[in-house]
Formats: sequence, C-alpha cells, structure tokens
Amino acid sequence: MTAASTTRRFDFASDNVTCASPQIMAALHAANVDCVASYGEDRLSSALQNRVAELFECEVTVLPMTTGTAANALALSALCKPYEAVYCHQSAHVMTDECGAPEFFSAGAKLIGLPGAQGRLQAEDLEAACALARSMGVHHVQPAALTLSQATEWGTVYTPDALKTLTDSAHRLGLRTHLDGARFANALVHLGCRPADISWRAGIDVLSLGATKNGALAAEALVVFDQSVVQELLFRRKRAGHLWSKMRFLSAQLLAYLSDDLWLHNARQANTMATRLSQGLSALPSVRVVQPVEANEVFVEMPTECIERLRATGYHFYDWPAPAGIHGAVIRLVTSFDVCAADVDALILAAHR
Repeated sequence: MTAASTTRRFDFASDNVTCASPQIMAALHAANVDCVASYGEDRLSSALQNRVAELFECEVTVLPMTTGTAANALALSALCKPYEAVYCHQSAHVMTDECGAPEFFSAGAKLIGLPGAQGRLQAEDLEAACALARSMGVHHVQPAALTLSQATEWGTVYTPDALKTLTDSAHRLGLRTHLDGARFANALVHLGCRPADISWRAGIDVLSLGATKNGALAAEALVVFDQSVVQELLFRRKRAGHLWSKMRFLSAQLLAYLSDDLWLHNARQANTMATRLSQGLSALPSVRVVQPVEANEVFVEMPTECIERLRATGYHFYDWPAPAGIHGAVIRLVTSFDVCAADVDALILAAHR
C-alpha cells in the first residue's frame, strides 16, 4: 500500500515533494501512546538497531536524524580534522546543496570536488588529487576522507565492484569512506543486490541512509560500520542539536520503512516510473535523455519552447546544467513512490503536444 493521489501529478521537481507513506504515518500513530524512555532508550529504537543489523548482516550503530544534511555533515566531521580534505564528485550534494554544513560541522575541513562522467568518480582521479595534496605539505589541506553518492546526483549508480575499487584506493591512501545514501534504496533496487554489497562489503565506513525522499515524514539515519568513530559521532550529534529527546518518533518511521520491504517497494515504483518516463520522452522528436536512467531521476535535453509550454501547463521541474557535450537546455524530472503510470503518460503526452 502506498499513498494514492486523487489528482493528476504535475510536480516532478523532486522526491521531497511527496506525502508520507501510509505505513509510516500509521507507525507514528502507534508510537504516540504512553510514556517511554527518551533519547533512544525506548523499545522502538532498540528494534530499529536490530533490524538494521539484520538487513546489513553485520554489527552496526544506528543514529537516527531528521535531515540528510545533518547526517552527511556530522558523518564527515567525524572522519576528518579542520585542516584536512574530503574528496567528492564536483556535483555531489555535499558540495552543491548543503550550504557549507560539512565545513561548518568539521570546523573548517575543505571539500574538494573532482570531475567524473555521469556523476561517478574514478580511482585514478582520487589518487592524483591526494598525491598533489601530499606533495604540497603544510600549504595544502591533507587527504582524510572520500564521500560518494549512491545514487549519484546524475541519477546513475555505482556497482559493488566500482565502489570497492574506489574505497580500496581510498583506504590505501589512508582515507576513510562515507556514502551519501539519500537514494540508497533506489540504487539497491536497480542493482538487485543486498544492502551489505554496496555498503560495508564495498568498503564503506559510514552510510547516510535516506528515507525522507522515499516515503518517510522526516527520517534519516547514520549507519556506522566503523565502530571506532561511534563515540565521537554520539557527542557531535548531541552538540549539533540533532539528538531527539522523543527518539521513538524517528525510530518508528525508520522501522516501518525497513519492514515488509516498504523501502524497496517504494523505490521500485519510483524507478519503474522514471524508466517509463525516459522511454516515452526519448520517442519524441527533438528530445534526448542525456544520462543513463538507473534510479528515479531523468535528465532531458528539450527545446526551450517545449520547456516553457510544459511550465505554462502547470508542470514543475528544475533546469539543470548541461553535461559535457550537450549544448541545449536540460531539465531534471524526478519520480517518486506515489507517481503512477497515468501521471507519467500525461507528462509524455503534454511534451508531445
């Protein structure tokens, strides 16, 4: 069961615009009884810890939070010192959309963006950047961490082998590794693998596990595989004001999200609708999908007149910087768990008209 819209869907700007899944709202209602222990000492938080350990097949520490920005920034702050560097893709969310939060929470660590086709980094570029930094000694921030996005900001996905190649290189260079999993479930569904295969088995030390874009009301979690950073993260979370006293309401959302495969069901619907949308738009003259569609984002080159008319019709989406080699106007269309085939087909028909 997912939330069903009774009106035609016009907003394809983001997967943040959706309602919450009914299962998650029901879980919140069920949690809203009696008095329970605070700050994560409740039954639901304990059950969440066990559920995540079961899903990821290893010992983990789970730290629920309310925003992806807080999860990413606090994770990175525990992995580097103020005079050190975090390497990421130049289009990564931490680089472009978090208003300096990683630098703020780390007290000054520098993000260094690296290029990479289709939103993905290559090990040789990371190695070259680290070699340059170390050759400059005290004149350059020193390499400390690598953060990757899964799925990427271009809607593409790292395979387990590709992740392992990058993390092996990072660990050889003395870097710790973080994965921004705002759309982790979408990547998981696309790959058809186990959660462990694109997290700790692929060399990830800390995962920001997203839920808000995929059906939660407001819930994210740090899943910590490297237990050596847990104590620091506990204090940093509290100091930053992200330790909820009524933690059961975060844990209830995440527990419902990860139960009965809701997270995979929601992600599968979003991915399927993105594929349907990309195929429908690709069949139109003068329209081109400019990136592989591997999750729930579709990047489309389209005549400016068509873009303007779609907006005049009522559709919402973002203009997007064109990737290398593309000279026309590009927009981003995002599907979510509550988008249905009729919504997608209506958009395709509007573009055709």
